[in-house]
Amino acid sequence: MDFDRWSKSGGVWSPYPSDAPEGRRTWDSANRGLSVLGVNPTTPEYSHVAVSGDGKAAARIESRKVLWAFVGGNLFTGRFERVVKTSGAEISFGVPFRSRPRSMSGYYHYLPGVIDYAKAPYESLKGSRDKGFIEVFLTDWSSPRRIDSTKADFIDVPNDPHVIGWGRLELEGATDGYVRFDIPIEYSSSKTPSYIVVIMTPSGLGEHFTGSSHSVLYADEFRFNY
Repeated sequence: MDFDRWSKSGGVWSPYPSDAPEGRRTWDSANRGLSVLGVNPTTPEYSHVAVSGDGKAAARIESRKVLWAFVGGNLFTGRFERVVKTSGAEISFGVPFRSRPRSMSGYYHYLPGVIDYAKAPYESLKGSRDKGFIEVFLTDWSSPRRIDSTKADFIDVPNDPHVIGWGRLELEGATDGYVRFDIPIEYSSSKTPSYIVVIMTPSGLGEHFTGSSHSVLYADEFRFNY
């Protein structure tokens, strides 16, 4: 999870090498749904990295206004499936995982903008500072969880009975460069996980089309600790 290896095909940036087999394409973003418009909200960053060295890179995740819709930038474990009704998406969250890490650590640099797009019931947030998050949760799913954002069938992580471990870092306020973090993972079950989801975004309400078109999150050198 060092975010060093990227590839670009058909105008789409992907956070894995071009020769990676399907089972090793751990990360994805909304890029494949937006590249037809020449937009890649999630891209490699080669000059501003947490750990310098040959071949080092980080992930740069930005929120954007694209045509008539606000798009909260994201990077997640799973797969972007398809665009739905021009402004929504189907996403399969989660990749196979059988361990029980104590925490997830890494580095982030957060630059939140002022919320300039807001949809009901979040109109009152317009003009306030955007907030992002980095989240990890482990589940006992038998397959990836597929959601359709147009149906608002989002995962209620704290209350989902299939979530057996969870940790979340709320991002509030700009940081002065990269900051190291460590997110403890709290378990509600002794089960062995079957899937893990890691999600990060500079706009925490992006799935509700609310956020700042100027928010940016850099992420680098993530790892699990045992």
